[in-house]
Amino acid sequence: MTYLQGLPAFAGYFAIGLGYVALFLALYLQLTPHRELQLIRDGNLAAATALAGALLGFCLPLASAMAHSVSTLDLALWGAVALLAQAIAHGLVRWLLPGFPARIERGEQSAAVLSATLHLSVGLINAAAMTY
Repeated sequence: MTYLQGLPAFAGYFAIGLGYVALFLALYLQLTPHRELQLIRDGNLAAATALAGALLGFCLPLASAMAHSVSTLDLALWGAVALLAQAIAHGLVRWLLPGFPARIERGEQSAAVLSATLHLSVGLINAAAMTY
């Protein structure tokens, strides 16, 4: 039975991780004035690229927090830090690219790639900083 000894910790970390992913997606979709999921359903590659970059940029530090946390509370706190960092990244994108939502709606891939790159870059730096 020692094989399953870590299962409760896994379940806790996994649940917190999925909860944070759901929270991130809900917040991101609320922050964007365009209907991101509808744009993606309609084949807008720019919307998919921007959302994918933001999600990966969040999941990188979240995964780092999961790997380095000593408890579920520790993970929950560092997950909140990852969420805040991505909110700042989103603000940076909106500041650097005036009219960003309209550009995504028009399918401008250049704006989406820059957005995804900024989110991923912030996520990588955030993840590395969480290795304490």
